[in-house]
Amino acid sequence: MQDKPTKTAEGVFFITGKDFANAGVASCELKSILEKMGVDRGIVRRAAISVFEAEMNVVIYTPAGMMRYKVTPDYIKIVVEDVGPGIENIDLAMTEGYSTASDDIRSMGFGSGMGLPNIKRNTDELSILSIPGIGTTLEMVINIKKE
Repeated sequence: MQDKPTKTAEGVFFITGKDFANAGVASCELKSILEKMGVDRGIVRRAAISVFEAEMNVVIYTPAGMMRYKVTPDYIKIVVEDVGPGIENIDLAMTEGYSTASDDIRSMGFGSGMGLPNIKRNTDELSILSIPGIGTTLEMVINIKKE
């Protein structure tokens, strides 16, 4: 397997809130795309973790969202936008263990408060724009470095 993809790819996935039957489909598909492009396994893993966490946040907390991605030989850029309640306090939401998940969500094994911290840990760049009552946009960049 090569270290860097030689081509580029772009795409979009639509995510439906509360659709737990399809939760994780977008992240699995992106992982497969990255593997087929020859992206280093460690980078694929980081991207898959980040995208899965972001996808689950959309499924758990919002009615709907969209994930756009762009893969180049130098980086992977993922933008996840949702039409949800927004995040009241981003600094607090970035704290490991902080969660606003309902008891129902927690009983399904989600809502541990590790989503945003895991995204931060597995990306090289993360920006969050959230407007309470409107929605949230996460922009993630993972650099592809030749090793």
